[in-house]
Amino acid sequence: MVERTRLRRLLDPAAIAVIGGRPAEVAVQNSIAIGYAGELWPVNPTRDQLGGVPCFPGLSDLPGVPDAAFVAVNRERSVELVRELARLGVAGVVCHASGFAEDGEDGGELQRELVDAAGDMALVGPNCLGFVNYLDGVALWPEQHGGVRVDRGVAIIAQSGNITENLTMQRRGLPVAAIVTIGNSAATGVVELMEAFLDDPRITAIGLCLEEIPEVSAFSRVAGEALRRRVPVVALKSGSSDLGAQVTLSHTSSLADSDVLVDALLGRLGIARLHEVDTFLETLKLMHVHGCRPGTAIASASCSGGEAALLADAAERIGLSMPALPDGVRSRLHDVLGDRVAVRNPLDYHTYIWGDGEQLTECFTALLDTGLDQHLLMLDFPRADRCDVSEFETTVAAWEAAQRKTGARACVVSSLPESMPEDVARRLVEAGIAPMQGIASCLAAISASARVGAAQASADGLRLLPAAPGPAVGPVTTWAEVDAKAALAAYGVPVPASKLVGSPAEAAEAAGWIGFPVVLKAVAEGLAHKSEVGGVVVGLATGDDVRRAALGMSGVAERLLVERMVPGAVLELLVGVQRDPRLGLGLTLAAGGVLVELVDDSATLLLPTTSADIRAALTGLRIGPVLEGFRGRPADLDAVVAAVEAVAAYAVDHADRLVEIEVNPLLVLPRGAMAVDALIRLAEPPAEPQEEP
Repeated sequence: MVERTRLRRLLDPAAIAVIGGRPAEVAVQNSIAIGYAGELWPVNPTRDQLGGVPCFPGLSDLPGVPDAAFVAVNRERSVELVRELARLGVAGVVCHASGFAEDGEDGGELQRELVDAAGDMALVGPNCLGFVNYLDGVALWPEQHGGVRVDRGVAIIAQSGNITENLTMQRRGLPVAAIVTIGNSAATGVVELMEAFLDDPRITAIGLCLEEIPEVSAFSRVAGEALRRRVPVVALKSGSSDLGAQVTLSHTSSLADSDVLVDALLGRLGIARLHEVDTFLETLKLMHVHGCRPGTAIASASCSGGEAALLADAAERIGLSMPALPDGVRSRLHDVLGDRVAVRNPLDYHTYIWGDGEQLTECFTALLDTGLDQHLLMLDFPRADRCDVSEFETTVAAWEAAQRKTGARACVVSSLPESMPEDVARRLVEAGIAPMQGIASCLAAISASARVGAAQASADGLRLLPAAPGPAVGPVTTWAEVDAKAALAAYGVPVPASKLVGSPAEAAEAAGWIGFPVVLKAVAEGLAHKSEVGGVVVGLATGDDVRRAALGMSGVAERLLVERMVPGAVLELLVGVQRDPRLGLGLTLAAGGVLVELVDDSATLLLPTTSADIRAALTGLRIGPVLEGFRGRPADLDAVVAAVEAVAAYAVDHADRLVEIEVNPLLVLPRGAMAVDALIRLAEPPAEPQEEP
């Protein structure tokens, strides 16, 4: 609570100290321009004034203790000033200087000194541009920005100052309530800022521009709070984790790379991930105007069949539905449009009523009464400097009137971003209509909003994530298949009957005991892919077959595993778990067997997870219909889910040492499931030092 109070005082201060030269002067000018109403105290020992405001020579000369400070001096001096500000009792500080942790070990050490100097203060930065609070008129920002004061809007938290500055220059009618750049995020970061914005009812949505994911347990906690408060969060994530650099022996690593784990994390937390800057802004705009709801059914109206077809094709590709119009709506539209217009969704209303505000309003009111999740009017404005836009204004006015009558969720969509004038976009936002710029971005925003809406609806069931395990400590050992399967079997993973032997004769004898047909496998420490070295022979039907196969493996391994063949498999799956030091344990489910690298069909969940999530991930694969009895061929999905749960339980119980698990394949049977190959890699903790006698 103390930290939240300090952060609120930093973001909305009654008095500000601005320290430095030219960057500090720009921050003073920006504060004045945005209408900052508090005390503004520039500090510079060699200047009489900054931005027209008289300077104080030092912090000790200030008339009081400021709530916030903007420090724009070199990195060494920054540490000294931050320490002095902390002694004075300042609530928070922005450190603009670079050359800290982003600049090598020496910079990292200096950043640790900076954090120590800040003590209990809120510390934004270092290596950042600061923030602009457009709600309360605060601009601790040493560059130009394109924002204006607003009463409510979205907050954007970003690591990159340049991206954030670019975002302020948007001409899309998006009300931006606050921007904060966190740079190195040495102390106050994404989690703390999200908490502060969630406490402000004027914030309608939160956008995150991330280069790395915050600490997962705290991030999941604040994301859960955002879901419960129905404040949507979207993320534009770049960069990668350390996982991609790890050397692994399994196929799983090629499927569950860091980006996939990031997707799994954000999806679990109900945060919509976007990949393009324009879609990021359009999604925030849609959420600002309409909030989020789980549905994906849309209707559209256009005076062009070509536009209607483009939108319908794009909607189908992204997974949005355009259901048939109800009979009552069709009848009302027919009364307005006549026999020459085919009344359907998407609606091409032609140009017979173009320019007729009353008829357009009746048409649009009927369409908006459909009551779907979103209703779109396709409309590109002509250039106002060369063309007459009056009839287009009539169309917009009719859409606005229809929306007022119905209260429906409505958008105006331009196919080209530049075909939506900024003044029109702002007017539409004020009217409760989302001005969406670009068909693809609009539909992606609707899809993202639906995902967040579904997460909000089930927020009470969100399972928070534990702290990430960090890197495994100690030398890594790859267990032999027989040991890996024994360990998993103890957790309930079904495995075939088998016997470990040391000679061809023992192998033949064991096969007779197990029952033919059998599989013979080479067993050696570190041997991960046996088929690639001739270490697997299947379908052995007699003792002689087994002896010959065993003799053929004499150069591969000294130990052999004789295992009962499992007939009648409906499908082969891969079940893998990998450790990411920052994100935790990732469970990957995929098409398995020898085709795992050829068939791009996988899903990843972060552990711990639930049986319902495992089932949903499995059935969501392209091979999912097979698991649900495609064309009447039975498959025991319940047994598969239970086997995956058992693998996950082993992983969670060994999270302190686990590097990797791979079961490939897990055979899906008409009744049951069976793990016929497995790999486990564990870090062995260093031995305790022995005391000398």
